[in-house]
This record gives sequence, structure tokens and C-alpha cells, in this order.
Amino acid sequence: MPRIRGTSIDEHHEMVWAALAEAIRELLLEQDFDAINMGHIAARAGLARNTLYNYAADKTALVLALTQRAGEPAVQRVTAIAARTADPAADRLREIIATVLEAFEDQTLQLMFRPGSGSPAGAAKAPANAFHAIVLEVETVVRAGLATGEFHRVDDVQLTVELLSGVMRAGAERIGRDPAAFPDTLRAAQRMILAALTPDR
Repeated sequence: MPRIRGTSIDEHHEMVWAALAEAIRELLLEQDFDAINMGHIAARAGLARNTLYNYAADKTALVLALTQRAGEPAVQRVTAIAARTADPAADRLREIIATVLEAFEDQTLQLMFRPGSGSPAGAAKAPANAFHAIVLEVETVVRAGLATGEFHRVDDVQLTVELLSGVMRAGAERIGRDPAAFPDTLRAAQRMILAALTPDR
């Protein structure tokens, strides 16, 4: 019987997921994603390969699970920011952009944007995906700003938010390539997104 990490089954599973996320981060520093296989991940996480298959059927499923878990704290923070209806919509949106870009400093989350045969097609648009969940919260904030007149009228709110989410995605990808670019990228993303919504003064 495999040795249990932690003091309970739940703690054991949490420790294994943490080890898998760290294994992916380390391996990505050493080689391209497509060159990484389940054996590499299992070995780096200190697991038997057969044990890894209890957590995910293949690398694509593992990436989906890891990105969902890594993104959950950011989704929770963004949801809380969006719910602060007494705050101006622009302030909430500015804070959401910062929260999202900070979250994507984590290389595990960057995997949802990685093209290639090894990454899940359309992962960033999957309903369970963290980025998709955040976009829905952004739409809520934008609709609130439109209702109060803080933002100028747009013909298609969903399309507008999808287009603006492309700015956040581009910023997240840039930070993934160059973490030192975070301050400039954050300022540019906030400026571009707010300029697209705020009426000219």
C-alpha cells in the first residue's frame, strides 16, 4: 500500500497536488512543455507513475486540474472585489486587473495559454477555467458601471468584455515570459481597459 503523506487522506491529496504543481513549475524551468511527460512529472513529485494516474488520466487532464486549482484563489479574490458594489466600477476593475496579472506570475496558470499538442485545446475558454470565471466577474462589474453611467454605453457588453479580456490575457502572457515587466504591463493594461470604457472628459 502506498505511503500516505500527511495525517489524513484529504491532507494527503492536498500535499500530492501541491507536489505536482511544484514539479510542473520546476520542469518548465528546465525544458519545453511538450517535452515533459507523465513519467517526468511523477518522478519530480516523488510519486510512482501509476499513482499519478489516480490524479489524472493524461498530461492534458493534469494541466486542466492544476490550472483550475491554481486559479481558484484568484477567482475568489476577484469575486470578492466584484461584489463590493458600493465601490466605483472603475476602481473595482482596476483592482481586478492587478489581481489577475499577479496570479499569472504563477507558471502553473500560464499553462492554460500554452499552445501545442500537449495543452488542452480551448482551455482558457472552458467553463470551469479560472480565466473564464474571472471574465464573467468582469462582465458583472462592467454592467454595473454602465448602469450607473460611470462607463459609456456599448452595443454588446459580452463582446466588449471578451475583447478587453484579450488585453488581460496578453498582459498575463507577457508577465509569464518576463516577470520583471509586471509594473509596466499592469499600468498599460489598466490604462487601456479603463480608456475603452470611461467616457471622454
